[in-house]
Amino acid sequence: MPSPTRRMKRDLYFSRPRMNAAGSLGFALSAQTTGLAADWKYGAFVTNPISLRPRTETRSPACMEFPGGFLLHTGLPNAGFRGTLRRHGPAWARSPLPVIVHLIADRPEETREMVRRLEEVENVLAAELGFSPLLADDIIRLTVEICAGELPLICSLPPEIVLTLGPRLMDQGASAISLAPRRGALTAPLRQGAKGAAPAVEVISGRLFGPGLLPLTIERVQNAAKLGLPLIAAGGIWSEADCDAALAAGALAVQIDAPNWLPPPPEDRELRL
Repeated sequence: MPSPTRRMKRDLYFSRPRMNAAGSLGFALSAQTTGLAADWKYGAFVTNPISLRPRTETRSPACMEFPGGFLLHTGLPNAGFRGTLRRHGPAWARSPLPVIVHLIADRPEETREMVRRLEEVENVLAAELGFSPLLADDIIRLTVEICAGELPLICSLPPEIVLTLGPRLMDQGASAISLAPRRGALTAPLRQGAKGAAPAVEVISGRLFGPGLLPLTIERVQNAAKLGLPLIAAGGIWSEADCDAALAAGALAVQIDAPNWLPPPPEDRELRL
């Protein structure tokens, strides 16, 4: 339970219920991405995932297409919390949008250290906690319990555990739940096999993106709304119409991922938010 000497928890409020997803627009808004955020009418900016210690890119980054989308495997490279804060903290303070810092939250005590430091950083709206796919529920619950304090916490959960674990995390201090990217695996040729033999393949796991994921997202949002769970929708949201559909199904807000790498939406399309 948070210490009674801590200040009251800040409210989680979005001026507009849409934002980029972690990993889609970098660690801070640039001149180019500020324009893109304006085109999408974002109400907040979400950083790329940040770990306490620096992480390098995976040895074998991959981007593989499948019907309805693509798989991306990067290793979530970053300069570590201190290096990222030193380099981008001033830009967060000057940002035209409030900043949600996405933390790689696999170790409870280390995550608490990062969250406490963010409580002192100007213009940080919330911390979004991202967890490894196979991390035990007990570790996730402990992380939320010891990190709960002044800064609102958004817990980014795999869709398959949102409805079961999400309400328990809300009871332990989370302000909202967001849908983490769905994960999958594809095979790719490893090398040319012997004559007459099938070529060897490797299995590549990664995050899934693409419009084909939208029906799964809408279904998860609808079921979360029935539970009264404040869910930030993500996955398959490819247009303003998709944003409208997720909000109509009961989403608290929406996160947009891969479309940030495409041309901005047409200016003459009316927003219905």
